[in-house]
Amino acid sequence: MAVVDIPGSKSITARALFLAAAADGVTTLLRPLRSDDTEGFAEGLTRLGYRVGRTPDTWHVDGRPQGPAVTEADVYCRDGATTARFLPTLAAAGHGAYRFDASAQMRRRPLFPLTRALRDLGVDLRHEEAEGHHPLRIAAAGVEGGEVTLDAGQSSQYLTALLLLGPLTRKGLRITVTDLVSAPYVEITLVMMRAFGADVRVEGDVFVVAPGGYRATTYAVEPDASTASYFFAAAALTGREVTVPGLGEGALQGDLRFVDVLRRMGAHVEIASDRTTVRGTGELRGLTVNMRDISDTMPTLAALAPFATGPVRIEDVGNTRVKECDRLEACAENLRRLGVRVETGPDWIEIHPGTPSPAEIRTYGDHRIVMSFAVTSLRAPGIGFDDPGCVRKTFPDFHEAFGAWVGGPA
Repeated sequence: MAVVDIPGSKSITARALFLAAAADGVTTLLRPLRSDDTEGFAEGLTRLGYRVGRTPDTWHVDGRPQGPAVTEADVYCRDGATTARFLPTLAAAGHGAYRFDASAQMRRRPLFPLTRALRDLGVDLRHEEAEGHHPLRIAAAGVEGGEVTLDAGQSSQYLTALLLLGPLTRKGLRITVTDLVSAPYVEITLVMMRAFGADVRVEGDVFVVAPGGYRATTYAVEPDASTASYFFAAAALTGREVTVPGLGEGALQGDLRFVDVLRRMGAHVEIASDRTTVRGTGELRGLTVNMRDISDTMPTLAALAPFATGPVRIEDVGNTRVKECDRLEACAENLRRLGVRVETGPDWIEIHPGTPSPAEIRTYGDHRIVMSFAVTSLRAPGIGFDDPGCVRKTFPDFHEAFGAWVGGPA
């Protein structure tokens, strides 16, 4: 049995960094993810005056409930969506003048539903160039709180940012959500906020957050379920077995539900209290699946789909068009480059069985495109990538780890 140690969750690490920075006291994070995204988040906190001590497996953050320690800062968010959306929200709770910018890729990604909500809450926020996109400036004077309506149909990160802000406001927040994708990510946020002492509850489409701040704690970051999906898919494809420790029945991340999709396709799946095992059975059936709540694993399934015995149709994933790239179209284009028949619509993709031919994958600088099509390459020799190094965003050692698993015991 091959056991693969997956790095810490990017989503959990980003939330933990925000919570630690906002908490009263020193927080210790165990096994946080070290990648370009999370290092960028930590660097952004440092630019805002927070103290972040980093060793290989443990980070210590000195919290400041009153907000950033500096009254002026220019923060570069790199490619990180959580960095680019969470840090301006954190800074708004403080007092000072703060500017945020990001990479060209991140500049293209939408921000407007969040910044509109912040403005509705009285935050003095200005987009310097394109409305609803980075770069932006905030003249922070704390946030009073109150009621606000949010459209979270493009990204659950908008809601997460507001939820994280809630305990730092003077009156708390009452957030009415008109639409929501990737709901399991919001559940991660709620559980983590409570672990840091926050009072938050859900009343239908309304999220109610009490004021009162956060308290420091020691927090262990679980392995990244989205990253684990590539190894689970590889096992299902090759007829091998893989076990990922640290992801089990109590896992926070909804993306672990990807293994349920593999089970429906014919793989053997066992979820224990502290680990998950997937074994390929030699069969991969086609299916129709709604992946609205686990859309980060859509490219994994798309890259696996040509090897199914029937068509694979993935529905309700329109939000993947506004990720690091238009992931739905990127998957379709690359599959066509491999000679696979694909049809798409505004929020769906259907992939037909086929034998992929050698081709170079266009990655669009998107780490998930690379890692997904690495799975395809296990049964399709001659696949290359125009930018294999973009995996540094979430898993700098992916190629080495994946290669070691491929060359390891069956």
